[in-house]
Amino acid sequence: MKPIKVVVHGALGRMGKEVINALCHDPEFQIVGAVEKAVDQTSLTLPDGKGQVPFSADLVAILTECQPQVVVDFSVAEATKAAFPLILGRGVHMVTGTTGLSQDDLAEINRLAEAHKVGVMAAPNFSLGAVVLTCLARLAAKHFDYAEVIEMHHERKVDAPSGTALAAVRSMVQGRGKPFIYPPTTKESLSGCRGGQLDGVAIHSVRSPGYMAHLEVILGIAGQTLTLRHDQISREAFMPGVKLAVKEVVRRKGLIYGLDALFEL
Repeated sequence: MKPIKVVVHGALGRMGKEVINALCHDPEFQIVGAVEKAVDQTSLTLPDGKGQVPFSADLVAILTECQPQVVVDFSVAEATKAAFPLILGRGVHMVTGTTGLSQDDLAEINRLAEAHKVGVMAAPNFSLGAVVLTCLARLAAKHFDYAEVIEMHHERKVDAPSGTALAAVRSMVQGRGKPFIYPPTTKESLSGCRGGQLDGVAIHSVRSPGYMAHLEVILGIAGQTLTLRHDQISREAFMPGVKLAVKEVVRRKGLIYGLDALFEL
């Protein structure tokens, strides 16, 4: 079976570099090109020592030259929004881990994917542990009245709260069938100390060196709490999920949201 041809969009980012390293060392995939917003070279050396691939800030030029089957996108929301019409419009499948996409953005991605008969996998987190935690939290949510979420990431993460935290909260509310009870605070000595709030769930974001990606869900009811926690210590944790998404997306049409859609959870 021929390897799946992949272009990486956001190739010099932390996740982009990890994706290139993982895929080029796996014979089931072939990195054929790379895109970054600002480049000063026309080729990118692959970390497996097997040569170079075309490299440019011009996505259309790379798509035309490299003819990929899949674009793996780990850029920022603004770049992803500009990129997906160009990618899908050329009949190329897409896997994106970019957070910050709105429901309207996802609806438009689905519309274009169906129109051009290609698949798109969009996931807030490609870590199996985070996916399992979200599923467990959704199952448990119907039995609890209160919930809080703490997400902890490295200090360079640009958004807060994380897409994973938001996805977990939405999943919990869906599982419960209604918003959680949000206890009112009579006196707030420091504004914002209760964190953000979504459907009755307080969300707290921690940003500090020493963290990679961590999610803690605390569910409460009279006399007891249930705590679920996932700790990710390296970006390698994302790679099995990314590989699975690339393999599956070429067989699908339309938008698949969330890695859990590929598991029997």
